[in-house]
Amino acid sequence: MSITRRHSNQRMSQIVVHGDTVYLAGQVADDASADIKAQTEQVLKKVDALLAEAGSDNGKILSAQIWIASMGHFARMNEVWDAWLPQGHAPARACIEARLASPDLLVEVGIIAAR
Repeated sequence: MSITRRHSNQRMSQIVVHGDTVYLAGQVADDASADIKAQTEQVLKKVDALLAEAGSDNGKILSAQIWIASMGHFARMNEVWDAWLPQGHAPARACIEARLASPDLLVEVGIIAAR
């Protein structure tokens, strides 16, 4: 079975497709000055675009890992997540409080999905 890598550099690929499984690198907001809701919206928009490029969508997510800078953001992040995720398509998910690559980043999302 082949492996396809897209938007790659020496360190990572934004998309890796193996068979009918799509792996996305952790996605962060482009505007780190935004609040948690806006950053989450930005991240999920990027996830949508990458999944579409790989022939998938948010109704086919198998697993999600969400890293947030503070559990104080959990409820507001979930408001955006819940509105974005199709009803009845909840993936296996973990949400972890973590220090992200930049102190201004509030959320990062990694996805595994089916095609």
